[in-house]
Amino acid sequence: MRVLVIHSHPVKESFNKALFRLVCDSLARAGHEVDPCDLYAEGFDPVMSAHDRRVYHDYPENTQLVQPYVDRLLAAEALVFVTPVWNFGFPAMLKGYFDRVWTMGVSFDLTDGKLTPTLRHIQKVASVMTYGGTRMRAFLVGNPPKKIITRVIRAQVKLGAPVRFLAHYDMNNCTEETRSAFMAKVRKEMEAF
Repeated sequence: MRVLVIHSHPVKESFNKALFRLVCDSLARAGHEVDPCDLYAEGFDPVMSAHDRRVYHDYPENTQLVQPYVDRLLAAEALVFVTPVWNFGFPAMLKGYFDRVWTMGVSFDLTDGKLTPTLRHIQKVASVMTYGGTRMRAFLVGNPPKKIITRVIRAQVKLGAPVRFLAHYDMNNCTEETRSAFMAKVRKEMEAF
């Protein structure tokens, strides 16, 4: 299975970057074809310009500046998002990726005001996230990243596709033991993906 692994953390020596490498290596060991998409390392521009917004509904013109990322998304059979959660939301880099790549004609069609998902070729989705705050704090604010993965993206891919959400909460107070345990859990999940 071709798996697009999307990562959004700028620091090479971060725990999140180590998780990205672990996810890619574990998926490859399990026999998947891995497309590692490290948005920061690739220099992805997350800023939606005035031009981007003007042509947002004009397919295929709306994809011209991000066509390589569109091609990778359309070639994928599964998606894994590896990202930190900052201020209980996605980093601007990942939000910009969604805004610029998951556009009309790519992730949905819009006819007479009716939205139709178009990523039905995606058979599986997983996310590996790190939160500075506790699980309870994330719950109290509604945990928007979890809802986006488990509800919004779930609705855009193959109906009934399995969606896994893995999160290491309370990174502000983590230990070597909590990080190691989470990495072991991620490795096991990705090898069974």
